[in-house]
Amino acid sequence: MNNIKIIGNGYYLPKRKIENSYFFNKMNINDEYIYKRSGIKTRYFVKDETIEEMAIIASRKAIENAKINENDIDMIIVATTSSDKMMPGISYKIQKELKINECICLDILAGCGGFINALDIARNYISLNKIKKAIIVGVDILSKCFKENDLSVGFILSDGAGAIIVENSEKEYYSYIISDGKNGDILTYISGEDIYMDGTKVYKYAVKETVENIRKLLKNANIELNEIKYIVPHQSNAKIMNAIANRLGIETDKMISNIENVGNTFCASIPIAINKLFEKKDLKSGDRIILLGYGGGLNTGSILLEI
Repeated sequence: MNNIKIIGNGYYLPKRKIENSYFFNKMNINDEYIYKRSGIKTRYFVKDETIEEMAIIASRKAIENAKINENDIDMIIVATTSSDKMMPGISYKIQKELKINECICLDILAGCGGFINALDIARNYISLNKIKKAIIVGVDILSKCFKENDLSVGFILSDGAGAIIVENSEKEYYSYIISDGKNGDILTYISGEDIYMDGTKVYKYAVKETVENIRKLLKNANIELNEIKYIVPHQSNAKIMNAIANRLGIETDKMISNIENVGNTFCASIPIAINKLFEKKDLKSGDRIILLGYGGGLNTGSILLEI
């Protein structure tokens, strides 16, 4: 069966860098409190950028990194939770700005882990020989989705965009994605209102379900965890990512993390972190990685890719 490989990646962070000190007067909390709770020191909020502009810049960088032409792209899929415009979708804006003549455009809503769903959709189109190359984008502007004095999410969330390009390959690919709508009310967002999160329940869900998800993925692939070079998780919270590593019995340095400097960008977090993965420059052909998404919906999914 035709599978996929990553041939390009790119990301964009807004102009406005926010230090932890920003929240002192708004929430009466200091840097130590924020870092201990989340592992975050800085995050980025938009200044004058739009969600479409961020997605377009990340896409252009991915195309440049892949050393291909814009019209080589057959499909654009955008995962987001924070777009306030239903039509046309962000993917159509990317197509227009990049002057791509013919392609399939999709925007999907699948919560914070939506990038995993988007990538799996692209792989399925490629495996059916309907397309050859796809660009998958995760983008969110979360700074407009909460009150600045909201201790539950205010200092965690961030803005950004990430993109990867994939094409046909015979390399290994496995995915395991599952949804749990009956418990979705622990993490919700209605456009024009504020993100709501029950922190305790989200923590318990994230740690338990992700570990089970990865174990089922590995079982289906008949691969042992020690054969995985890195895991690239949704950058939700450093405490959650460390707890996942501990339950899996792996060193935390096998978990690619940039949350300290970038914050939690929801759908953009995995593709932005993928850039850090490739910046490490220690990957070689045949290495296996796992991309791990989880969050609102509830939605949990993991993808095993061979480099």
